[in-house]
Amino acid sequence: MAIIALAASLGAILFSGSVFVNTSEEKINQETQTIQQVQSISIELSDISITEVTKREAIIEISFKINNPNPGSVIVQVMDYQLFETEFSNKKQISGGQIGSRPQGMVEFGSNYYTLLGENSIILKDKIRLQNTGNTPELWSALENNTAKWRVSGDVFFNLSSMTSGQENELHFEFIK
Repeated sequence: MAIIALAASLGAILFSGSVFVNTSEEKINQETQTIQQVQSISIELSDISITEVTKREAIIEISFKINNPNPGSVIVQVMDYQLFETEFSNKKQISGGQIGSRPQGMVEFGSNYYTLLGENSIILKDKIRLQNTGNTPELWSALENNTAKWRVSGDVFFNLSSMTSGQENELHFEFIK
């Protein structure tokens, strides 16, 4: 009886039709290209304000809004920026900064980067302290009178949802306010 059952099972396997799905190579390539394309994030100068000015120092707060149009997450590694007061000098940087950090060599534990979820935005802020050296009275007057005209430029480095997937992307920005 066991032999008959085994023979029936073997016969069913041999005589049953196998179905093969043929997916064209072109379709696979199109899907792969769609998955790998990352839309660029966008950045806005959200705010720049002078919060305090004394005879010795000025405190400026700056914030940027970063938008992710992608359905998947994006990692914003670091944003470097330079700050100019254009009435004082459009070419001489008065300050700058870096928000976040880029991993050096092996992936660092405790790295300071930002995960930006799909189709969302994040506000990145920084505080700048300027020391009054006494050598720039025009600049200090503009800060005290809150009449400063700003130019902010820089770069944001980002990639797909993990540090090891996808390529690093760079976005240059420049704002005048």
